[in-house]
Amino acid sequence: SSSSPCPRRTAMCVGKCSRIVGPCMLVLGTLSMAASILLLFPGGASEPLRRGHIGRHARALPGLWGGGVAVSTAFLSVVLSKLALLGAAACFVLCGVGLSTGPLCRYNSTGLGPGHTALWGYPFLDNYLYNRSTWSTCLEPEGIVPWHVVLFSLLLLISAAEMVLALLQILNGCLGCLCGSCDGK
Repeated sequence: SSSSPCPRRTAMCVGKCSRIVGPCMLVLGTLSMAASILLLFPGGASEPLRRGHIGRHARALPGLWGGGVAVSTAFLSVVLSKLALLGAAACFVLCGVGLSTGPLCRYNSTGLGPGHTALWGYPFLDNYLYNRSTWSTCLEPEGIVPWHVVLFSLLLLISAAEMVLALLQILNGCLGCLCGSCDGK
């Protein structure tokens, strides 16, 4: 007879879950940090960064602080997993806003009236994601729109996966507290 309120099988599963969730979180955190850093170099070019022509959502580095550092610590404890969940959620929200806003780019503003030429800003008022013909609105950095869409979409997916894994780790930690950890047998 055992004093644990949970079956032995559950206690063993808690340990196995931790061994799976932790490494998954580390890989996703690393990918998140890499994607966030790549957003600073549109098309692989450093010129926009040197000139300060990086969008505010990319400059916030959501994958670095939200999806990367906080989430990669999630395997340490339930408390840090809660922090990881908050970081991943913040990354998800910021990347969603960044994706819907569109990239900072130089675009032709002649539609604003005489005397206006190309300027730096956020030209997409409508949903540009489903209308690729509007992507050519951005004159530079070259290829900024697909770069922006791909990396922010990747960060959205990664942060969603990190939120699920952080929740699993929180549940796993709670089960471990209630049911005990892996016996090692």
